Amino acid sequence: MRPVILALALALPLAAHAGDRVTGKSFATRSEVIAPHGMVATSQPLATQIGLDVLKAGGTAVDAAIAANAALGLMEPTGSGIGGDLFAIVWDAKTGKLHGYNGSGRSPKSLTLQWFAEHGYKDVPPTGPLPVSVPGCVDGWFALHGRFGKLPMTRLLAPTVEYAKNGFPVSELIAHYWALSVPKLSKYPGFAEQYTKNGKAPAKGEMWKNPNLANTLEAIGKGGRDAFYKGAIAKTIGDYMKANAGFLSADDLAAHTGEWVEPLSTNYRGYDVWELPPNGQGVAALTMLNILEAYDLKALGFGSTEYVHLFTEAKKLAFADRAQYFADPAFARAPLKGLVDKGYAAERRKLIGPRAAQSVEAGHPPLEGGDTIYLTTADRWGNMVSLIQSNYRGMGSGMAPTGLGFILQDRGEMFVLKDGHPNAFAPGKRPFHTIIPAFITKNGKPWVSFGVMGGAMQPQGHVQIVANLVDFGMNLQEAGDAPRIQHDGSTEPTGQNTAMSDGGEINLEAGFAYETVRGLMQKGHKVTWADGPYGGYQAILWDDVNKVYVGASEGRKDGQAAGY
Repeated sequence: MRPVILALALALPLAAHAGDRVTGKSFATRSEVIAPHGMVATSQPLATQIGLDVLKAGGTAVDAAIAANAALGLMEPTGSGIGGDLFAIVWDAKTGKLHGYNGSGRSPKSLTLQWFAEHGYKDVPPTGPLPVSVPGCVDGWFALHGRFGKLPMTRLLAPTVEYAKNGFPVSELIAHYWALSVPKLSKYPGFAEQYTKNGKAPAKGEMWKNPNLANTLEAIGKGGRDAFYKGAIAKTIGDYMKANAGFLSADDLAAHTGEWVEPLSTNYRGYDVWELPPNGQGVAALTMLNILEAYDLKALGFGSTEYVHLFTEAKKLAFADRAQYFADPAFARAPLKGLVDKGYAAERRKLIGPRAAQSVEAGHPPLEGGDTIYLTTADRWGNMVSLIQSNYRGMGSGMAPTGLGFILQDRGEMFVLKDGHPNAFAPGKRPFHTIIPAFITKNGKPWVSFGVMGGAMQPQGHVQIVANLVDFGMNLQEAGDAPRIQHDGSTEPTGQNTAMSDGGEINLEAGFAYETVRGLMQKGHKVTWADGPYGGYQAILWDDVNKVYVGASEGRKDGQAAGY
C-alpha cells in the first residue's frame, strides 16, 4: 500500500539527499507545483481537475472548493460526503481578512443522555443509527457560496453529477479503505445496495457509478439548501431513520444552522497561525506552538531525540486541556483567550522535564469575561480557501438513506456519556469535532492554506507542518512528505474520557534514525512503528515575491496539486 511505500522511501539517513531530485531535498517525493493564476490541491486527482476547471471558467476559490468537495463525496466516500460536516477558513482578498465557518450539525432533539443510561450504554456506538447527527455539509456549501461564490451552484455540481451517472475509476488508496469498510457496514439498510457490487467494494481502477447521488445533487443544485434540509430529501432521511431505530428527524434537519465564526491565532516566530474555535480542536495546535516557541527547534534539528521529546510533551499538555475544555460553546464556554495566552504557555512549559510524563492534568488558563478529506483552493483574485469535510469514521455510520446515494455521519460517537462533562451528550448539541482547517499569514498577508486530516493527528500534524516550514526551512512539498510523529494515548474529550496514566505511545513513521528511537526510550517513552495514522496533507502557498501560487499534495494519499 502507498503508506508503506512512502515510509520505505523515507527510510534514509537524515543527512542524505535524494540525488535524482533537482531540489536536493531529503524528503520531497515530487516537486512543488507552481502556477500564476490559480491552484487546487485535493486527495483525488479527478476532484482536483474539477476544481481547476471551475477556476478556469471564472469561478472563485470558494466555487472551486465546493465543486471539488462534491466530487470527493462521490469519489472518496471513505472520508467525505454530504452526509457529513464541514469547516472552512476563507481568505477574502477584497477585505484582506480571514473568515471562519463552522458547518457542524447537532444531535437529534428526541435523543437524551438518560435514554443512553436506561439502555445500558457506556459510550455512543461507532456505527448504526445512534451516532448520527445532522449533516452540515450542504448548508456549509450554500453559506460559503452565498458570500464568496460566483458561478451557479448547478454549474459547480454538474461535473460530479456527470461522473456519478457515467462512472469514474476508483483510485488505489480509496479502494483499499472502501474494502475495509464493507464487511463492517453492509449490515445497515441501504449500504450494500448503494455502496457495493454484489456485496463487494469496487477494486482499484474499476468504474463506479452512483446514480442515486447524481439525483440528490441535481435536486440540491436546483432547489438550494432547503431541498436538502426541508424538502423530500429531509423527509426521506427522517422516514429512513425512524424505520431503522434512529432518532434523527426531518424536524432536526429543518432546524439546522451553521455559523460564521472568528478564527483564532497565535504568532509563532513572526508567522500568525490561524485555527477555528471549538467545538473543533484547532486551539490545541496553537497551544502546542506557544509551548514549543521557547525552544530552539532549528538548533535541535529535525528528527532529533530532543525535538521529538519536546513535541510529544507539548502535545500531552495541550491535549489535557483539549479533553477538559473543548465542546459545543453553546453548552460549555472554553477559556479560549487563556488557552492561547503566551503567559499560560510559559506556565505549562515548566511541567516539561527531561523524561516522558506518564500523566498530565489539565491546566487552569486565565478566564475571559478513521477519516476525513482536506482540500485547499486559490483563485486569480487572491482568494484562498482551507476546507475540511468528513463523515467521521471511515464511511460514517453505515446508515445510507433509501435512494439518496450517501451515508450519514457517525460524529455523535464523539460525545461523552457522562453527566456534567462539557462534551456530554445533550439533545440539539454539536459534538466535539476533530476536523480542523488551518491558515498562516505573515505581516497581514496570506502565506499558506493547509490542513492535515486524520482524527487526533490533525493538531499534531498542523504543528509539524508549521515547524517544518518555519524552523527547519523545508519547502511546501517536503514539509508534508517529511516523516511524521504521532503521540497516541492522551486523555480524550470523547468516549469514556479515561485519563492517560502510562504516558501513551509515540508512533514514528519510518525515516527517523535508530539513535532517535533509542534516545526516546531512554527518556521513558514507549515508541512504536505504525502504518497509516499520519494523516493526509494538502497545501497552497502564496509567493508574494514572484506573485505565484505554490501547491503541494503528499504521497500518503491518491491526491494531486494542480494549477494554471
